[in-house]
This record gives sequence, structure tokens and C-alpha cells, in this order.
Amino acid sequence: MNDLPSPPFVPVEGIHNFRDIGGYLSATGAGVPQSIRRSFIYRSAEPSKITSTGAQKLRDLGITTIFDLRSAPEIKKLKARMPVVEIEGVRRVWVPVPQDKDYSPEQIAIRYRDCASKGTEGFTRAYKDILESAPLSFREILLHLRDNSDESCLIHCTAGKDRTGLITALILSLAGVDDTIIAEEYELTEIGLASWRPAIVSHLLQEPALKGNREGAENMISAKAENMRAALKMLRASLDGVEGYLTQNCGLSMEDLDKIRKNVLVSG
Repeated sequence: MNDLPSPPFVPVEGIHNFRDIGGYLSATGAGVPQSIRRSFIYRSAEPSKITSTGAQKLRDLGITTIFDLRSAPEIKKLKARMPVVEIEGVRRVWVPVPQDKDYSPEQIAIRYRDCASKGTEGFTRAYKDILESAPLSFREILLHLRDNSDESCLIHCTAGKDRTGLITALILSLAGVDDTIIAEEYELTEIGLASWRPAIVSHLLQEPALKGNREGAENMISAKAENMRAALKMLRASLDGVEGYLTQNCGLSMEDLDKIRKNVLVSG
């Protein structure tokens, strides 16, 4: 994990795929260059194996809140092996997506078997279902960004790929980042999970839906830019775009969205 390019990756002992989503240029602003604030919003895989050194690193980064997108079944399975991590000085907010269905990579493999193919259709269908089950949780995260401009936060699910990738895409798109850049940011998970991928693939191959299908397992854990581009296209076609989804589905007002943009962006 220490060999990952920084920025955007930040080495945090015991957490894979940890990175800052700041620094990307925005198309907003009347002639004044703007970009996503650095050191404000971080994303990662789940932190169950974080060390004391890693926990101190989170505090050193100024992270005061961790948003955990894992569902109740995922948390229950984790608790059978180890306790859910609570880090001193950092508030954990459970915002499950969905509440009662397991959306870990292996369960997506079972529910959306075409995600194991090379096309984008399976991921697009899975991501549409995730978006439709996420409004209350995504709303809570976005209201935090609206109301806490001086506090850094971390957002994670299991691998930090699908659900975390979607909320990250919504934030970046709302702030005026181009789809191509959003898709490239999503694809960084290919690098972020590289050291963990063999273990995940091995686990996926134990699932009946993928048994013996190594290529399918590799596709399942992939984070290809074209999957995010397809998801953003679907969002506009089926869910009335980013602003439409955030106002109609998540119940945010246009004033809320303006405040979030203001807090997320920095000039220069």
C-alpha cells in the first residue's frame, strides 16, 4: 500500500484503496478556475484491519467522521469474525446501502451475474439498483458536507469500489467535474485494490456463481472507467441527472446543492 502514487493515495496502515478525492478541476465558476478541495473528502475500502498507527493517521488527516455504507448483512458477517472498528476521536456513522441486502462484491456477483462479463450492462443495472436504494444514506452524507465545511470525512463500503464510487461520482459531478475525469478517478480503484485483489478473487471463486471462472471474478472486482461512464449516462437517462436525483430522490433543495458546491470547491 505504501507504493501507491500520492496524491491521490494516502498510506493508512490496515486500509486498502485509501485516497483523497480532491484536486480535480471543475467546470463551474465565472472565469475563475475552481477545483475540488484537497484533504476534505476521502474514500477507501473497509477499515476492519486498521492498526493503531493507521488510526492515528486518520486523526492526523483531520478526519472527524467515517461514513460506513455497508449493509446490515455485511456488518453481521463481519461481527462473526471481528468487531466493527470504532476509532477514538472519530465518529462512525452507519449509512447502509441498502439496509437489508448484501452488496459486497461476492453478492453482486450472485445477484448480477452479467457483471462477470466484459460489457457494462451488469454494472449499470447493479448501479441503478444501488442508486435507487441509497437516497436516505446519500442524503445524510451530503447534508454533512453542507453543514461541516471545516471537518474532513471518510466514506467507505466493503471494497471502496461500487457504492463508494457512486457517492464520489455524485459529489464530483455536482461540483462540475467532467464525466471523463470522474470515470478516471473511479478507475484508480484498480490500483488501490491491486495488493488485495488476489485474495478477493480467490474468495469470489468459492461462490457457485463464479466457481472456476477466474476471468469473471477478475471482471467482477474490476473498476473500469467505461463502467462509470455508463452509470453516469444511465443516471441522466433514468434518474433525471445528478441534480434531479439529489433533489427528487434524496430530498435536497437547490439551496442545499449550492451550499455543498461552495464547501466542496476551492478557487485557484
